[in-house]
Amino acid sequence: GSGEASAGPAEEVAAEIRAAGGAAFAHTGDVSDFRQAGELVESAVAEFGKLDILVNNAGILRDRMVFSMAEEEWDAVLRVHLKGHFNTTRFAAAHWRERSKRSGEPVFGRIVNTSSEAFLAGSAGQPNYAAAKGGIVGLTTSTALALGKYGVTANAICPRARTRMTEDVFAGVERGLGNGLDPLAPEHVAPLVGYLASPAAAHVNGQLLVVHGGMVAVVERPRVAAKFDSKQDTFTYDELEAVLGPYYADRPDGETFAAAEVLGLKRS
Repeated sequence: GSGEASAGPAEEVAAEIRAAGGAAFAHTGDVSDFRQAGELVESAVAEFGKLDILVNNAGILRDRMVFSMAEEEWDAVLRVHLKGHFNTTRFAAAHWRERSKRSGEPVFGRIVNTSSEAFLAGSAGQPNYAAAKGGIVGLTTSTALALGKYGVTANAICPRARTRMTEDVFAGVERGLGNGLDPLAPEHVAPLVGYLASPAAAHVNGQLLVVHGGMVAVVERPRVAAKFDSKQDTFTYDELEAVLGPYYADRPDGETFAAAEVLGLKRS
């Protein structure tokens, strides 16, 4: 380059937006810090008069097996992903609720949160990341119910894309054949985020969608697979073995609550 110090990725993106004719500014605070997250929302409202859309996408990785993970590796990932999503949501939600109460009618508000297939399919080397991403889904469905009456939707996506966070993860994956777009290009994810943030998606709320490589999959909510009633007031150990034993004996080996099949999803 010209030898000038880089202003950082956030400022670079803001500059790109301004160059394309938009208005943008970068706030480089820490979303995992409650006060700084509040300042992020406040600065957007101060700059543009109101907030319409919140996309929570900040994250870090500290991969390690559960038996060798350090406390700091657990805390850092939960703090940035899960607490970070909560912090910004908390202040954006208060902004929308206050505006809606003042006007006496719903406002326009959109939250798009970032979960992960690591939560859906399980990821043995990422207990911290899988837990944080699962927590984000719980936060999303709760937020969707809490803010629906104010005109705000909250949805979560599980994207698969090359970013600064995942460049090592996908380092060996082919970048696409010939002139085709890299299957892991973030450009595959952006249109869905834009759609969920648009007026057209007003009826899409509390949903979880997987997106990558020219494909969008809607994930169904968990359903009850089986139910057993005790013959007395409460179950005995023997009775539990009598009903759960045969049930699990017939289940496929190694099957858990995780949905490993999502890892095989691709554009057909």
